[in-house]
Amino acid sequence: MIEATSCGGVVIFRGKILVLYKNFKNKYEGWVLPKGTVEPGEELSATALREVKEETGVDATIVKYVGKSQYSFSTPQDLVEKDVHWYLMRANSYFSKPQREEYFVDSGYYKFHEAYHLLKFSNEKQILEKAYNEYLELKRENLWEKEC
Repeated sequence: MIEATSCGGVVIFRGKILVLYKNFKNKYEGWVLPKGTVEPGEELSATALREVKEETGVDATIVKYVGKSQYSFSTPQDLVEKDVHWYLMRANSYFSKPQREEYFVDSGYYKFHEAYHLLKFSNEKQILEKAYNEYLELKRENLWEKEC
């Protein structure tokens, strides 16, 4: 068994959530949140910010840690157990550009209910729900920075 760690972000701009559409040789297809693998010696938060930037072109700032999701999948060689650490992030603009090298063919910001229904994986839906509730709480308390 292989253990792997990734980090990602629930990125929000003006109340909308950033999601990516991945299409890998028509085998792996669906909407996902931006995330990726931790590089040796890299802090988890730095990985999350780097992966959001690489996969979407978005400059974001971390607001808070949201939690961890776990899943496993099989490769021809082994079983992979993956932990994904998630951060609630604030984007600096609506701009996004999907990373073609990673087979992302679309990206964009969607209202919560749209993003929730678009997402392919139930563990990402759970993280989105948790992060969005945190966002709403911060907004209620006027702790979410004023957006342009």
